Order: sequence, then structure tokens, then C-alpha cells
Amino acid sequence: MKVAITSTGDSLDSMLDERFGRCSYFVIYDTESKSTEFIPNPNKEAQNGAGPASVQLVAERSANKIVSGEFGIKIKSLADSLKIQLIVVKEKKTVREIIEMFNK
Repeated sequence: MKVAITSTGDSLDSMLDERFGRCSYFVIYDTESKSTEFIPNPNKEAQNGAGPASVQLVAERSANKIVSGEFGIKIKSLADSLKIQLIVVKEKKTVREIIEMFNK
């Protein structure tokens, strides 16, 4: 399974980014191979449509779940149609801590 995690930076010690569509990076974590890929978010500065474009970006990476601090109103129906589960984490956590949650 692949999980997309919003991140403020490009390391495992970066914090979970609270913003989905305008996060700094997406971390694609593969729970089977334990590999991580950091992708700079090309939609961060978009005038509009950053959320839907970001859903498409992580869907192209075969993500089954997305972890972020919050999601915009346009995201849920699009994620549902792509069979991607949205997970909201309100606590301040590092990318490493989020990955550890999936490894338990």
C-alpha cells in the first residue's frame, strides 16, 4: 500500500504539513518496500485548484491513503471517486512519526 503524507520539508524529521493542496512536499511511503519518495508540490503556488491537482498527483503515484492536517471541500468527492482514503491528523507529528503509525 502507498500512503501520501503532506510535509513541510524533504526529510523524515520534517513536520506534517497542515495544508493538503498547498503543502511544501508530498512523501510517498510504500508500506511493503518501506521506501519513501519526496516530491516537491508543484501546486503550492497555484491560483486555484491546488487541491484537486494535488489529488491527481498522488493518485498518479498509486497512493491509497492521504495523510494531512486538513483537506479542502473539493477534495472528498474526488478522493472518494479515486478510492483514496483521507486521514486527518490534528496533532503536530513528524513524517517519521506518521510512517511509524503505519508500521505498527
